[in-house]
Amino acid sequence: MGGPGDPPEGTPEGAPGGEDEYRSVVFDESFIRAARLQEFSARERLGDHAPAVRRRAPLRRGLSRQALVLVVLIALAFGTAVYMGLRHPYETPAAGPTEPLRMSVVPLAPQAAVPGSTDVEQLYEQSPAAHFRIGAEGITMPATRRTANFSDSQVVTALATAKDYLVASALDPEVLSGATVRPARILLDPDLLDQFDQSFDHPAADGQHAPTGWLVRFDSSRAELADSRIRVHGTLQAAEHDADTLEVVADHTYVYALRPAGAGEEAAASLFTVRRELHFRFDRDDLRRHQAETVVSAVQAGPLACAEDSAGHLRPLLAGQTATAGGPAGTDPYATGGVTAVCGSLAQSAQPKV
Repeated sequence: MGGPGDPPEGTPEGAPGGEDEYRSVVFDESFIRAARLQEFSARERLGDHAPAVRRRAPLRRGLSRQALVLVVLIALAFGTAVYMGLRHPYETPAAGPTEPLRMSVVPLAPQAAVPGSTDVEQLYEQSPAAHFRIGAEGITMPATRRTANFSDSQVVTALATAKDYLVASALDPEVLSGATVRPARILLDPDLLDQFDQSFDHPAADGQHAPTGWLVRFDSSRAELADSRIRVHGTLQAAEHDADTLEVVADHTYVYALRPAGAGEEAAASLFTVRRELHFRFDRDDLRRHQAETVVSAVQAGPLACAEDSAGHLRPLLAGQTATAGGPAGTDPYATGGVTAVCGSLAQSAQPKV
């Protein structure tokens, strides 16, 4: 049965005062602890004029465990990103050791007296160099295209660096006179500098330490340029050596007009021909630094006497001079092909017809 005031069938569902009216209000422990007011107990209210409630000190809310973990994770992620930026886990592997330059310098002895003239232009016009361009213009850049592992710009950089080395080592008047080697030296891979310096400090015809394998320079006590407009003709070719290295092959003939040192402009001049085939290699560090690895240098030069030591300086035979001995057959530095002889004879077809 219901109470005295209750309907016989209980309180109607949804009627005011029913339990459903307060079901949405939940007084759990966290709600009670967060309350700012706290009612005094009956014992505490016995005191005179004691208020019914007291104000509680606000709770000190710290970071929850989940929030603390999140902050730690964010800090770790940020630190990892900074570390990855400073030290990339996929760095390009270091390039292999640089090969030392292998070189050959072959003197070409004239078969007759060296022709000469006071008219330098006439000498050039009557020689195979008549159609050659002057100076760096004779070192022409080929059409370039990207390779499987190198971009167009990287191929162009390799060719341009090779050209710069050719100009510095065979066309610079200060280098030709033996006054300096720096223009060529600064373009070399650092791993080659010890070999380069040893070649000039202690020249040797051992296939690795001949200064004339690195650059063209004349014995300034014997000869000097009669005309600074050096004639040049040849080719540059670039290709991949492997996935990490570009190779450039430079094959050029240089023709110099020379006269006896200190003789003055009235002295007869003669032509001196140097054919150089250089093989350069470039890894990505070389391309970035604008430097080259020279791995092969094959040089033919004449007119020279075979008995002369051409390792340190080139000592040309000048107008009217003859060689005491030559090689087994005539060698034409204007013709293509490998260089194998220790000493050769300069073909008559390579000399001016004066």
